[in-house]
Amino acid sequence: MDTRPNSAEARDIRYHMHAYTNARKHQETGPLVIEKGDGVYVEDTAGNRYIEAMAGLWSVAVGFSEKRLVNAATKQMSKLPFYHDFGSKAHAPLIDLAEKLVQMAPVPMSKAYFTNSGSEANDTAIKMIWYRSNALGEHARKKIISRTRGYHGVTIASASLTGLPNNHLSFDLPIANILHTSTPHHWRDAQPGESEEQFSTRLAADLENLILAEGPETIAAFIGEPIMGAGGVIVPPAGYWEKIQTVLSKYGILLVADEVICGFGRTGEMFGSQTFNIKPDIIVLSKQISSSYLPISALLINDSVFEPIADESDRIGTFGHGFTGGGHPVAAAVALENIKLIEERDLVGNARKVGAHLQAKLRRLASHPLVGEVRGVGLIAAVELVADKASKAPWGKPAALGTLVNGFLQQNGVISRNMGDAIAFCPPLIITEAQIDTLVDAFERSLDAALPQVHPQG
Repeated sequence: MDTRPNSAEARDIRYHMHAYTNARKHQETGPLVIEKGDGVYVEDTAGNRYIEAMAGLWSVAVGFSEKRLVNAATKQMSKLPFYHDFGSKAHAPLIDLAEKLVQMAPVPMSKAYFTNSGSEANDTAIKMIWYRSNALGEHARKKIISRTRGYHGVTIASASLTGLPNNHLSFDLPIANILHTSTPHHWRDAQPGESEEQFSTRLAADLENLILAEGPETIAAFIGEPIMGAGGVIVPPAGYWEKIQTVLSKYGILLVADEVICGFGRTGEMFGSQTFNIKPDIIVLSKQISSSYLPISALLINDSVFEPIADESDRIGTFGHGFTGGGHPVAAAVALENIKLIEERDLVGNARKVGAHLQAKLRRLASHPLVGEVRGVGLIAAVELVADKASKAPWGKPAALGTLVNGFLQQNGVISRNMGDAIAFCPPLIITEAQIDTLVDAFERSLDAALPQVHPQG
């Protein structure tokens, strides 16, 4: 770290409070200041070059230097730099993007509604669900079921959906009417000898028991990521989504698919809902919708959601919700161009092909003494680290081993992220097999570097 008083690092410590950071520790260590990007690579102010194995925050599909997105933003900025959609106003990029998203949805959808982030979108989904329940005269039907270790954002309501302790501790969360059910992690939570199908059956029974205990007439919706992201890249076990949807259908409960990470090709299909045969009523989109070049997010809602909301807005006189920047014309233009690039360059196919290479390369590390489980689909994966393979025990405190290995990985030229002791990999969809080889080789060297500290006796 550059310790000069007026360096970028020193000024960052002095003036900037970071997201998802130990604020006190940051004052000691300072930031990694990223200066520029090129394809799957980013470069810091010292000239060190890294493979960005997390695509920023699960989100930069087309890489960090796509000129077509820059040009799309510049062209729209010069024509109409801002407008909104309040009071029946609209603009061409927003109309075009709404049409595109509804038409490409994996199941029939009616309308697109625009917000600025995944958190805002999930917060809006909650409000829409409550509004719909009131429109239908089902005033008790307000509870929403999420999952332990699920991630749905950080606003007050969306953080309540999130099922991770650090998103609740000291924030006085979750709020009322948010419930959590079991995590679908077979490797960690299955009973001895329990198959994936049996595990899925038990989790569906857990869900049904929760619904019955709360009263089916009080449950409005269930929300889930096709693959859990920030909770550790948890791939659902065999039969899971089929069994969950059977329970929801039985009690007339809406299904919200949080596609913020999985959407736009990450799993090797355009949407994670296609990968796992999910039939949602609401789809939440963000991140790769614009490759995060500009903030934008969207909800897709079907007729069973839209029609009661439309009726209620007519009764009241308005749907009293919206964001100044929701559906921003520059962000919408960039999102449209980004989706064109994903389709033209078959980045979904690349995620499928190169993703298979990533999964195979990582699975060859399964015998490493520090590797407990390798999991993933397409271009999203995680390696769960353990100190003892038989007991699945961590090394010291949870997350200590993940933090250690992730530190070595950055030294070896790869930026990743550890969620606890799981190291995640979610590179840009443009990544090549050769770049995957470089990434995984760096990861193996990082595991080997950590091994003497974890097992000093060999």
